[in-house]
Amino acid sequence: MGRKVTLATCSLNQWALDFDGNLTRILKSIEVAKSRGAKYRLGPELEICGYGCADHFYESDTLLHSFEVLRKLLESPITQDIICDVGMPIMHHNVRYICRVLFLNRRILLIRPKMVMANCGLHREMRWFSPWNQLRQVEEYFLPRMIQEVTGQDTVPFGDCVLSTKDTCIGSEICQELWSPRSPHIQMSLDGVEIFTNSSASHHELRKADQRVNLIKSATAKCGGIYLYSNQRGCDGDRVYYDGCAMVAINGDVVVQGAQFSLNDVEVITATLDLEDVRSYRGERCHPHMENEPKPCHRVKVDFSLSTGDDIYLPTHQPITWNYHTPEEEISLGPASWLWDYLRRSGQGGFLLPLSGGVDSSSTACIVHSMCVQICQAVQDNNSQVLEDVRRVTGDASYYPQDPRELCGRLFTTCYMSSENSSVDTCTRAKELAHQIGSTHMNINIDMAVKGILGIFSVVTGKWPQFRVNGGSPRENLALQNVQARVRMVLAYLFAQLSLWARGKPGGLLVLGSANVDESLTGYFTKYDCSSADINPIGGISKTDLKSFLLYCVEQFQLTALKGVLSAPPTAELEPLTDGQVSQTDEADMGMTYSELSVIGRLRKMSKCGPFSMFCKLIHMWRDALSPAEVAQKVKHFFRMYSVNRHKMTTVTPAYHAESYSPDDNRFDLRPFLYNTRWTWQFRCIDDQVGRKHRWTVELKQ
Repeated sequence: MGRKVTLATCSLNQWALDFDGNLTRILKSIEVAKSRGAKYRLGPELEICGYGCADHFYESDTLLHSFEVLRKLLESPITQDIICDVGMPIMHHNVRYICRVLFLNRRILLIRPKMVMANCGLHREMRWFSPWNQLRQVEEYFLPRMIQEVTGQDTVPFGDCVLSTKDTCIGSEICQELWSPRSPHIQMSLDGVEIFTNSSASHHELRKADQRVNLIKSATAKCGGIYLYSNQRGCDGDRVYYDGCAMVAINGDVVVQGAQFSLNDVEVITATLDLEDVRSYRGERCHPHMENEPKPCHRVKVDFSLSTGDDIYLPTHQPITWNYHTPEEEISLGPASWLWDYLRRSGQGGFLLPLSGGVDSSSTACIVHSMCVQICQAVQDNNSQVLEDVRRVTGDASYYPQDPRELCGRLFTTCYMSSENSSVDTCTRAKELAHQIGSTHMNINIDMAVKGILGIFSVVTGKWPQFRVNGGSPRENLALQNVQARVRMVLAYLFAQLSLWARGKPGGLLVLGSANVDESLTGYFTKYDCSSADINPIGGISKTDLKSFLLYCVEQFQLTALKGVLSAPPTAELEPLTDGQVSQTDEADMGMTYSELSVIGRLRKMSKCGPFSMFCKLIHMWRDALSPAEVAQKVKHFFRMYSVNRHKMTTVTPAYHAESYSPDDNRFDLRPFLYNTRWTWQFRCIDDQVGRKHRWTVELKQ
């Protein structure tokens, strides 16, 4: 009957500027799509060059090499007899655009530029690209000579257009356009477009996946139609992890779901759907002819059908229920996948982590263990790329990983850096956790190095600083804590560089950090201490979420040592012990709890609150626990800490982006780092309101 179509979309682990690897993965996805009977293949945004090229987009080389890859795709026999939809940057009239290039049998059908740019949060697309803001307008694009030689075409359509095959009509959306209040799919559906495609480069954030799914279901529930979603996956060279979730939906229902987290570089999903289901749905619910459309879509016609003449016995995909990961599962899988991409692409031999026995470093250790679990599972599932990579990283060409603990011993080194201020409890917890995950563990005492540095200071100044409990000033107390913390960083890098050498193995280790998002927000860490590392998998995750994650690990990985970690109060252990017990705790040092910090962090970043706005919101949110005066004290204390320590964010370790209130100074949270820390005007406004509340209460009692 000629009404059923088989369509393919994919998640690809592309890498910025890795043109060879990107080409290989694109061709592999097309090959898989064809083998499953698909007549149309959709790929991620900017898949040819990689989404994360940043200022390399300014370079003419990036445009040149993208066209060279496009030529390879056009020439390949793999791309024959299937409509291929690929993403790349293109310059038209001296303006750079993010584009979709649709081609079939060595001929380019059309080029569709992006019309709505992602320019908030982590995204800065307007820095390198311009939006195509000419609705329904199409121009001629003159192809480079290298492409003309293959296609025989001089020009192709460039602009806001759709593709008409002999049996249906296909329209493109690109990433942010789905999130726009004027999404193109609405106008296209009213003009009879039946298949919508979305090529994306959408990064992972905790609890974000349902937003994508709901937008796509809503798009097709309102207008009817088939919606294909493609996304990048993996670490393409930056702080973010692109989390796949390729999917196909029809008339408000998802029918195929791709994985959110995976070590597979290429994942292709296909769906066979009935175009008559779209037409029947629209016939009852939508009446396009009643809408006042200013101008119809520009249709580019192609002599090709997505369906066949005899498809009555071809089964179609039915609606499914989307399987969402819990936040704890997301923490276990996302940062672990990101670490694996970073490790295998960096050319290093593993990771080193200063393991203190606290929640943060234990969380980082558990994420590495989760990475090893995923690697073993991928090898068991016959993933040849993962096996090749793990053999190269370990330097063993015959290695076949089967046990995550054994693999962890090869890839992961942990060290407990004790001092005279360390407790037996934390040392024991670190040792037990290292044993359970299988890491190569060391116990390093730093007292000799600390005393050596203080000895140099004493020789020069004639002074020997003392802790506060021994009569020292606050300056002495802080300096003595900082010396211990910074010595640990120096030793961590020394052991990272030479540990494998000492074992007679090649390569070095990447140093992992373990400062959480709340500590970064307040600056509750020493600049250039163990928070200064190569990468940090938990730097975008809150303390509250990390505790929940460790509870999950107790059950999921049977890591019973974590029970002791969770029951202990968080502490830096940088001040002297009292009767052998810890006397210093993180929350006492910070002057607020981690749960309070999470609330404040979200208000500061997500709700765009300054000190006064935050006070106005918190007096209602915390009214059952704190008086307005107490709320004012909390707010002012936070902003003092935040502004005094903001300079630390300029040197903070690159961290996995997982939270929408991250204080990452590199790209996400752009702020000054030299503040007037007194906040005189802002705090006076708060004090005025507290005083007014007090006077009103007094008058009420009278």
